[in-house]
Amino acid sequence: MKVLLSWIREFVDVPEPAEDIGKLLSVRGLALEGLESHGDDVVMDFDVTANRPDCLSMIGIAREIATAYNRPLTVPAAPPLTIGASVAVTIEAPELCPRYAGAVADVTVGPSPQWLQDRLTACGIRSISNVVDITNYVLLELGQPMHAFDLAKLGGGAIVVRRAKSGESITTLDGKVRSLTPEMLVIADASRAQAIGGVMGGADSEVSAVTKRIVFEAAYFKPSSVRATSKALGLKTDASTRFERGMDVTAPARAMARACQLLEQIGAGKASGTIQDVYPAPQPAASLVLERARLPGLLGMDVPDANVERILRSLGFTVAPHTGGPYGDGHPSDGWTVTTPSWRVDIKRQVDLIEEVGRHHGFEHLPSTFPGVQQAPASSDPRIVRDRRVRNALLGMGFSEAITFAFVEAIAAEPFLAGDSPVALANPLSEKFAVMRPSLLPGLIDAVSHNRRHGRRDVQLFEIGTRFSPRAETRGVGFAWTGLATADHWSGARREVDFFDLKGVVEQLAAVSLVTLTFVAADVPYLVKGRSAAIAVNGSTIGVCGLLDSGVGDRRDLPSGDAVYVGELNLDALTAAAPAETLRATPLPRYPWVVRDLSMLVDDTLSAGTVRGTIRSAAPVTLSEVREFDRYQGTGIPDGKISLSFRLTFQSPERTLTDEEVQAGMQHIIDALTRDLAATQR
Repeated sequence: MKVLLSWIREFVDVPEPAEDIGKLLSVRGLALEGLESHGDDVVMDFDVTANRPDCLSMIGIAREIATAYNRPLTVPAAPPLTIGASVAVTIEAPELCPRYAGAVADVTVGPSPQWLQDRLTACGIRSISNVVDITNYVLLELGQPMHAFDLAKLGGGAIVVRRAKSGESITTLDGKVRSLTPEMLVIADASRAQAIGGVMGGADSEVSAVTKRIVFEAAYFKPSSVRATSKALGLKTDASTRFERGMDVTAPARAMARACQLLEQIGAGKASGTIQDVYPAPQPAASLVLERARLPGLLGMDVPDANVERILRSLGFTVAPHTGGPYGDGHPSDGWTVTTPSWRVDIKRQVDLIEEVGRHHGFEHLPSTFPGVQQAPASSDPRIVRDRRVRNALLGMGFSEAITFAFVEAIAAEPFLAGDSPVALANPLSEKFAVMRPSLLPGLIDAVSHNRRHGRRDVQLFEIGTRFSPRAETRGVGFAWTGLATADHWSGARREVDFFDLKGVVEQLAAVSLVTLTFVAADVPYLVKGRSAAIAVNGSTIGVCGLLDSGVGDRRDLPSGDAVYVGELNLDALTAAAPAETLRATPLPRYPWVVRDLSMLVDDTLSAGTVRGTIRSAAPVTLSEVREFDRYQGTGIPDGKISLSFRLTFQSPERTLTDEEVQAGMQHIIDALTRDLAATQR
């Protein structure tokens, strides 16, 4: 919001330099973004937050300055207009327009006086004509958007505030034809739409050099309606910015009186002196109770009663002693009854009043205290503990944590839907954020693509977050890996990451979660068949891992030829499968172990996990470890077969095993593999 210092000084006596004013308001919640010289004057540019539409005006900023400096605010009142016959106004959509005011004036259209042009220019608004400039001047001074219609161009000489008709269109002041929908509010005459309510006027009734009679418009429009219309049309204006944040419902009458006063002051015409103000359901002023005891508790400092009352009254609130419940014993000293001014649409609760007191009393008055050091209690939420363990495990394996958007493109989500419909947003910011992510992988794949396109060769990323489906929301962990599994080193050749590296990552996550996983061959749409697997616990699938399909990678702009391995686990299912954490200590082995290697030919449709499971089932209790160390398919191996080699470790906690015992166990395992899996020993 650009504010002209000389204009502000018409309302509050503030001789201080603009720099000092800006610094003070910045610590009061209105950040000064810049200062700009304008002749002998200074323009201050403030960053006004969305909840303070009252500060999008000279009066609003002047009120803040007056309160900050504890000086009176002087707002000259324009002579009020008489309610009476002016222009016929009918509101057919009161739910979208609770108040509409119109006044007729005879005008002579021409250039504005130089002082008015200079003020508009300083605030970033181009001078157009005296009539239009008056509406913009009132907008800047009071914050109330206005519009002027050429009365001769209004069919029937009447105004109808209604919803747009299906298929209706309008040519707006910027010369563009806008298609309207019944959800949009229009200001119409007897035959067609003449303006889009709260957004922009229409070209058909635009004030021109030959205009002789005008209708000034000032209204209150429902904020959500203006916001939706502005977004649907892709049309943002100074008026829509104010209306969509919430306006002062009492301002139209004041703005109309001020516009008519300016019209006569600059010699541009004369108003009829009456106003047609349609306000069928006046809104009562809101009152809140401010409890005295809440102030120090929320602010961290004591504020004298006199200062509380001064601040609130200076900001336009009506303050009276509180004389009854709901706080305390009903004694007047319990607090205050505060009536909210109509322009403070952001004040809804007692804490809002306390915030006003705090920021104008000055947070610089907060007493300095030395913070105590307390040991944070250990988290008892198993989900937080689980996430921390998984995160630390992945960080320890060289992965970096990524945080991506929960909203993704529909085309990016499609391969990961698994037959479900996407959870679509009703009002997305753009097509890139149209649906909720069904998987963590779309965001991670985009992150890998971004890193690769910026020259990073080796990328290891993971993310812990929520996935969304029409049925449920689940917590998961996703990971992606491309590039080298082992970095360049003098001790050995480098090696590209492969499926078994990713499988090792999953097994490490299972270990920290105290569960046993199995890997099952599966046909996953976005993974390469034969180089991917489903991950199961107790027979239930909880995730997948494997090589990303090149088609999916191409659609996400991954460099051609990149091998990207991805995986994802359902952490909620992983937690449910984990046993109660009873940690048992076992003594170090006192007796030696015996190692035997076993190589078997099996059908290439069998997974190593199936073979390992059969070995475990058939082995004696002295088998302590089974580890696959080789797989081979090629020369010397029959078609349809694969050679799998396992290293078996036997050990007893009670005695040294004999060679005969170990050999008997080996034979029992071989017999089971031959019988159950039709395997043959090599």
